[in-house]
Amino acid sequence: MSEKPSDDQPSPEIPDDVWEQFARDTARSTSAPKEPSARARMVTERLRQQQARGESPPGWRTGPPVINGRAARRRKLWAFLGVPVAVAVAVVALKPSLLPGDPFGTDESSAAASPLPVETAAPTAAPGASDPETPTLDKPFAGSPALRWADGEAGIVLPEAKAVGPVPEERVRQALKLTKKLLVGANLDPKTVRGARPEAALSVLDPKQPELFDELGTALRSPSEKHDPVTLFSRFDPDEVRPVGDVIKTRGRMTLKKGSHGGVAVRADYTFVYPVVRADGPVEVTRTIVRRVLDVELADPAQYEVTPGRLLLLEYDQEIGNSSCDVHDGYLHPEFRSSEPTGAPPSGPTTDPYDRSKDLDRDPDVCGTVSRT
Repeated sequence: MSEKPSDDQPSPEIPDDVWEQFARDTARSTSAPKEPSARARMVTERLRQQQARGESPPGWRTGPPVINGRAARRRKLWAFLGVPVAVAVAVVALKPSLLPGDPFGTDESSAAASPLPVETAAPTAAPGASDPETPTLDKPFAGSPALRWADGEAGIVLPEAKAVGPVPEERVRQALKLTKKLLVGANLDPKTVRGARPEAALSVLDPKQPELFDELGTALRSPSEKHDPVTLFSRFDPDEVRPVGDVIKTRGRMTLKKGSHGGVAVRADYTFVYPVVRADGPVEVTRTIVRRVLDVELADPAQYEVTPGRLLLLEYDQEIGNSSCDVHDGYLHPEFRSSEPTGAPPSGPTTDPYDRSKDLDRDPDVCGTVSRT
């Protein structure tokens, strides 16, 4: 059985007049449909009953390595441990105006004013505990270590370009820029994130890797457990969820070394945090956390049969927090606390998706839980 977080506590009763006020305020300030107080109490009671029965929430899943010619990839997906929080906290999170002041003692704007320095080496530990604030439409990164991370492309800071062995500085700079373009196209491009074909990312890869392109083409056309595009691309079903705002938090680093194909090899290790809400239904913000590690090389076209200005994708790993287990339709499926759990129940350990101090877990076919989103 999966572990439960330490903050799993019984939910207090909320007076009907508070629910009614919350519903009226939400209807005026958002486009979400109005939730009557009876419905709110029903959802609360269902969550309380699930908690009392000790039902396991959705987990994260992993898969075995798959080797295809020059390209290698591993599948590893996480999902959120959706244990209900206290109802009073949920109400305040969705409509903070119900309480005066800043009850959690956290001002997101002031915290965001002190962003973290650029990551130049692997961290030595996971980020510290965040304030117990629930994300909202106005503050989608509240309660997350990503609050102090850079926004989007600003979080992909290229290291200084220097010659690597016989590879001149200019070629190294080109390799770094192409790697950034791949990361942006696969994880930050609004079209990709909203489920479209990731053309910008594909345009960076060398078509002279036929096995890789065949596999990615199959995954995008006919997603399955064996061929799932989310192993490389961050994609959400627009009929299911929509992004909150236009900011995706990003943190990571790139490293360089001499490549095995006469060029420069780049390793990119980045984590992306996506706040989303349901496309239809009650307003509730949740987050999906995606960590990707890519190994690419800008090979020497004078020595190898490669396409100039394109990258060889040699290996890619991923860990994805808050996506339903055993759902392979080509999209990430965030879980919401107020929804019924979907996907396979978790059976693996609890892991912190914000911990960038550790290598990606290599245990195959494990579906576990995450400690926070």
